Amino acid sequence: MQIPHDTRRALEVVVALVNTAAEVDHPDGLADIGALRAFVREYSISDVGELGARDLSGVRTVRGKFAQVFAAPNSRAAAVLINELVATAGTTPQLTDHDGYDWHVHYFAPGASVGDHLAADGGMALAFIVVSGEQERLRRCEAPDCRRAFVDLSRNRSRRYCDSRTCGNRLHVAAYRARRKEADAGASEQVEIVHGGEQQQGADHS
Repeated sequence: MQIPHDTRRALEVVVALVNTAAEVDHPDGLADIGALRAFVREYSISDVGELGARDLSGVRTVRGKFAQVFAAPNSRAAAVLINELVATAGTTPQLTDHDGYDWHVHYFAPGASVGDHLAADGGMALAFIVVSGEQERLRRCEAPDCRRAFVDLSRNRSRRYCDSRTCGNRLHVAAYRARRKEADAGASEQVEIVHGGEQQQGADHS
C-alpha cells in the first residue's frame, strides 16, 4: 500500500496518541500538561505555542475520537466520525516545506490549537485510509493482555500484533508451552495406561 510520507507520519502520531489512553496495566500517558509537552516534542508537532489546561482537554477529546474511528464497525461509521473531526478542526489545507522537510500538506489552520492541529492532520490521514478502502488496517493488538492500536501496513493485511517482537513472540512462546504441556500430559497418561495394563496382567497370572 502506497502512503505519502506526510500521511504516514500523521498516522504514526494518531496511533501514538490513541495508545496514550489509560489501560488496566498502565496509566494515562497524557496525565498532565508536562506529558502533553513531552508528546509534542517527541513527535515534532509543529506550530504549537504555549500549552495549557484547555489544550490538554482538547487533545484528550481528539484522542477519544481517534479511538472511536479504530473501533468503527464499517467505513460509513468511520467516515461520519472523521467528517466531524475535520469539520470541528476547521481544516485549511496548505503546502509547506518547514524545518528542512520537502513540500507536504498541513491541514490545520494557521494558529490552530494543538488539538485542532492533531484532529485536522490525523483526521485527513484516517480519511486517506477509508477512501483507499483500507479501513480494516486500523487495528488493535490481538494479544489478550494488550489492546494497543496500530495500522497494519503489511502487504496481505496479516499483521495481528502491535509489535511482533514483544506481543507476537510472547503469544508464540505461550502457545508453544501450552502444546508442550499438553503433549507431556498425553504421554504421561499413555504411560499410566500401559503400566496399569501390565499390572492387571500380572494380577491375572497370580
